[in-house]
Amino acid sequence: MPLASPFKGKTALVTGSTSGIGLAIARALAAQGADIVINGFGDAAAIEKERGSLESEFGVRAIYSGADMSKGDQTEAMVTEAIAALGSVDILVNNAGIQFVSPVEEFPPEKWDQIVAINLSSAFHTTRAALPGMKARKWGRIINTASAHALIASPFKSAYVAAKHGIAGFTKTVALETATFGITANAICPGYVWTPLVEKQIPDTMAARGLTREQVINDVLLHAQPTKQFVTVEEVAALAVYLAGDMARSITGSIISIDGGWTAA
Repeated sequence: MPLASPFKGKTALVTGSTSGIGLAIARALAAQGADIVINGFGDAAAIEKERGSLESEFGVRAIYSGADMSKGDQTEAMVTEAIAALGSVDILVNNAGIQFVSPVEEFPPEKWDQIVAINLSSAFHTTRAALPGMKARKWGRIINTASAHALIASPFKSAYVAAKHGIAGFTKTVALETATFGITANAICPGYVWTPLVEKQIPDTMAARGLTREQVINDVLLHAQPTKQFVTVEEVAALAVYLAGDMARSITGSIISIDGGWTAA
């Protein structure tokens, strides 16, 4: 157990948290005493290992939901089930996301619909379900994982860019609606973080731009970031933990970049 547990007695639900940024955020919140709901797809044994590790390492309660974030009814049911199992959802981290790279005229409509559903609409459904309890308790934290693409565009990522711009607007609206209820809503905008999501889009980018793997990494991904380094999942998680804390109570409606200077230009 950590020496200080500022989130003891609170529950954090983190979507898309069986790997990558989401898992890092879940672990960081658990390290501060929060009970955890993890969500996502993957190997059942690996997911159970991660769930059990949260409990054994940090002395918190942890449950897993396999809700499909592309389906609104499953998304809202996940929040209801989390409240029933753990008593509340105090910290909501909307992190689930997928990517697909293609020119607009070749973009499969079903991929567009899937990306918008998972990257944008799922945040609406979870927030809608969690807000009544947060308002009743006069405390809540909503943290949306957006992207540098919530602020600027890149070619061949029309659905992702549209969804992330939508998350930025949704975050601001929720912040204004909840400002007098002790609730904050903010969006974290990472640049390129070395995660399975980024790694999986490299072959598509190679095909779309006619580049080698090394050229995609150095000339496309890291080219955007003046630091020439990938952001780490631990850095993103640390920012999420800060935003969830009481010292961040005056930060709401903010779209916060953590991108190695990408959007400074």
